[in-house]
Amino acid sequence: MIHVQEKPEPASFDAQVRQPGLTWLNKESIDLDQPVPPKTEIKACWRACLDDLYRSYDGYCAYLAVFFERTTGVGTVDHFVAKSKRADQAYEWKNYRLACSRMNSRKRDYEDVIDPFHVLEGDFYLELISGRIFANPGLVDERKSKINDSIVRLGLDDVWNREMRARYYQEYRQGYYNEDFLKRRSPFVWKEANRQGLL
Repeated sequence: MIHVQEKPEPASFDAQVRQPGLTWLNKESIDLDQPVPPKTEIKACWRACLDDLYRSYDGYCAYLAVFFERTTGVGTVDHFVAKSKRADQAYEWKNYRLACSRMNSRKRDYEDVIDPFHVLEGDFYLELISGRIFANPGLVDERKSKINDSIVRLGLDDVWNREMRARYYQEYRQGYYNEDFLKRRSPFVWKEANRQGLL
């Protein structure tokens, strides 16, 4: 993971997402300051802003820090504060993170994942040859624990993610593409290669 800079709310968001969503919550008598009643399916008004979310965050999964093509259909709106726990956050742009479907399904409503908006430079380290991701050993214990919890919860160090990161670096080293392409496709790998003086 790398730091994700929060982007401004699109001009159309209030009319397309927030107001229809709040109207629906009011119609269903769901209190904004309470968790959503169990088994309640909230109206998915946020889908109307997925294209805006994708454009605003340049097509990067907030958790994997890799670019994905919109045409693949894997982009989702992750509610960082779970909509089941905070109805008032279900239709708020500032609560949305662009995420690939796998990361969104792993995060679900758990609260032990660090917010990409709050990730700091150097929180996550990468072993470029193997693709292994781990917490910066120099972090204080509380911060290191939060990073490790995020890695475990999201499966950031599973075999598929390791292979993907290692492949990006190896293909760059083998000359398949240049540094700008690496930065565009996998900014975390690019940042770590820079930090380690390997670009």
